[in-house]
Amino acid sequence: MSTILTSIIVCGCIGIIAAIILYFAAKRFAVKEDPLVGEVEALLPGANCGGCGYSGCAAFARACVSAGSMEGLYCTGMDEEGMQRVASLLGMQAGEHRRKVAVIRCSASCDIREVKNIYEGLHSCASAAGLYQGMIDCVYGCLGLGDCVKACPFGAMSIRPGETLPEVDPDKCTGCGRCFEACPRALPMILPVGDTGSLTWVTCANRDRGPVAMKECNRSCIGCGICKKSCLHEAVTLETYLATINAEKCQNCGECIKSCPRHCISKITI
Repeated sequence: MSTILTSIIVCGCIGIIAAIILYFAAKRFAVKEDPLVGEVEALLPGANCGGCGYSGCAAFARACVSAGSMEGLYCTGMDEEGMQRVASLLGMQAGEHRRKVAVIRCSASCDIREVKNIYEGLHSCASAAGLYQGMIDCVYGCLGLGDCVKACPFGAMSIRPGETLPEVDPDKCTGCGRCFEACPRALPMILPVGDTGSLTWVTCANRDRGPVAMKECNRSCIGCGICKKSCLHEAVTLETYLATINAEKCQNCGECIKSCPRHCISKITI
């Protein structure tokens, strides 16, 4: 009995001494934070999406408070009015920012997919990508299991019942890039919205030669170059049998869409 009592007393003393040491250590090494950081963070959406380039809203708030100007600092989850409130709180002007939106580089919807096998494993694109090539022959296409939808902190992505392709709601999308990070095939692409309020992109990521790509999907890019020839602004380039549209040069005139024989170029107006 005395041994148990002695053990309790010893453990209690050790705990008290440790608590005292930790208390004084916390006081000695405490980091005092500018109260403005908390005020700025309270104005942010709190999604911690990382679209601003920082680890979360708290880190972004600290960066804003410590910066000499708001140039290069922008929360993708807020509009210009919201960023102006942050800047006004800090006695600065909000920097210019071009809105960005996610688009999907695949258009193989159920009505054109030729399903070759059925996946019955874990409902995750990351898991499926490590086990097989997908439901169709194309090894570049969307797996349709919704990892991008789960990753979106703003509810801007969804998959319609009976479909296999995610959809992006441009009104909700902030271009934070979480969907891109979640996709094992890097199919979501974050693009700046043009001055016309439109976006034009190639809805394919297939890099196989034309004859092979044609067999793999009815909407695949075959690298024929017709879109490049029809572009009036030199915005289209070809690399490894795949066309790419430079969003900075593109004027969203729609000529490439009209000329594409595979119908794998899309345009949205926001």
